Amino acid sequence: MPHLLVLIADPATAPLDPAVLRELERALQGRTRWLAPEEAAEIATDLPAETIAARATPLLDGRPLDRAVLPALGREKRLLLADMDSTMITVECLDELADYVGCKAEVAAITRAAMNGEIEYRESLRRRVALLEGLREGVIREVIAERVRATPGAATLLATMKARGAKSVLVSSGFRQFTRHVAELLGFDEERGNTLLVEDGTLTGRVAEPILDASAKLATLEELLAREGLPADAAIAVGDGANDLPMLLRAGLGVAFRAHPRVRERAPVSIVHADLRALLYLQGIPADEHVPGRAAGPGASLSRLTP
Repeated sequence: MPHLLVLIADPATAPLDPAVLRELERALQGRTRWLAPEEAAEIATDLPAETIAARATPLLDGRPLDRAVLPALGREKRLLLADMDSTMITVECLDELADYVGCKAEVAAITRAAMNGEIEYRESLRRRVALLEGLREGVIREVIAERVRATPGAATLLATMKARGAKSVLVSSGFRQFTRHVAELLGFDEERGNTLLVEDGTLTGRVAEPILDASAKLATLEELLAREGLPADAAIAVGDGANDLPMLLRAGLGVAFRAHPRVRERAPVSIVHADLRALLYLQGIPADEHVPGRAAGPGASLSRLTP
């Protein structure tokens, strides 16, 4: 079966070196196709995946490049399932809310442990939300306006997949008070998330049950595949935390994006250096076919929408 070695760089800091590609071509007996000058390329070869990895590793280790060995067939996906916090946006919304009650460091530490799979997610969420009791609901609007920013490449990823007929769903263990705004501005077809409970204009310190966690994210993927009549191979999933791993492992292409260590170790593909356009390159979609999104550009604000 033919395979591809896909290489993606951050051209602003470490452009992809043509000399490295020539070395890899010889080692893999392959052919190079550039997906974006200095940024992304793929080498097609008839070698098995294990041989590609063994021959490429000595030439690539230590270089600031993202890489993946993928089957050449069935690359372009029809369904995108994406996490929100620290994936489609640059912050953890719960941590930012906690900053308003003076406990951001405490909550962020619990978040990191939960995202790295060190503690059970649902209980960790209840613990963190409890610290928000009494916070005025209007703070959510302030966080959206002042702190929530689209991850570079997010808008282009969504717009390009939509233009090519794919369906995109935002599925978050964060909160619908945020997911509906992120989904609308970036162009997701649907969004799923948890709900912060509010009474008399203030947060109660509780989250609505049942909590959307790792198993619910996986169930959402299975539900969407069945509804759309698609095999798992037609889906791409992206996230950064342990609660994303089941859907990453089930999807045809699972991508850990700037993820926590335990997630990077287990995910099929890990992106560390590139932005979210990497998901397009992994599907073989070159830069000249990318579609700029409504919120394109580094640090794009999501504050145009109101809760």
